[in-house]
Amino acid sequence: MQYKLHSHRNGLFLFENDARYQADWLSITSVLDSITDDDLIEAHNAARQRRPNCKSLSDAINGLLRARLDEARWARESAIFNDPEYTSNRETRWRLDFATDVMAVEVAFNHGEAIAWNLLKPMLSAELNHVEKAIQTSGGIIVTATEAMKKAGNFDSAVGTFEKFLRYLNPMMNVLTVPIVIIGLAPPETFKLGSEGLEKGVVLPVMGRPAPDQAPLMAAEEFADFGDDS
Repeated sequence: MQYKLHSHRNGLFLFENDARYQADWLSITSVLDSITDDDLIEAHNAARQRRPNCKSLSDAINGLLRARLDEARWARESAIFNDPEYTSNRETRWRLDFATDVMAVEVAFNHGEAIAWNLLKPMLSAELNHVEKAIQTSGGIIVTATEAMKKAGNFDSAVGTFEKFLRYLNPMMNVLTVPIVIIGLAPPETFKLGSEGLEKGVVLPVMGRPAPDQAPLMAAEEFADFGDDS
């Protein structure tokens, strides 16, 4: 996949050069670099078989990240606190999508009103707290969609995007005290998802390259471009 990076509090420099973070950062970027358009199509079609009302690439991307991130390194749905009041499996608001001993990762395809909370969760996992902690990280990664991916991947119109995340960083500078990198996923190069009528959620080819056959189902600081062209 192609993606954009935005570095907050020297996050990118630290993640690429500090031995504490290098392996975790490489793990995330290697997985993103490995995801091809064909992988997204296959994962999306599989998601629609399980859940016919799946209309965006959200399920596909989440599923590929879960499948490809090393389970020996990354804890899934990691609780931030030890207090039972905040550790219920239903209390996802107090959990990180992925975490290691030093890195907190949130995959954020939810409503734009949750942007501030998505940014604060890596802070909660990094800072000391009067509530007993289950994890003590020191860096954070947010994976989200660019505006272009939001459109091509048929995400809900209310989804917060990479560009919107960036607007929060300056006002929250004194609150977001740990290094963070925000990753904005670019749209697929060879397909998009239909957004209307019987084509809603259906894989449609772009740029003159046919996508695999699929019948509609009747009934999901500074930045630069990074990532492989796969």
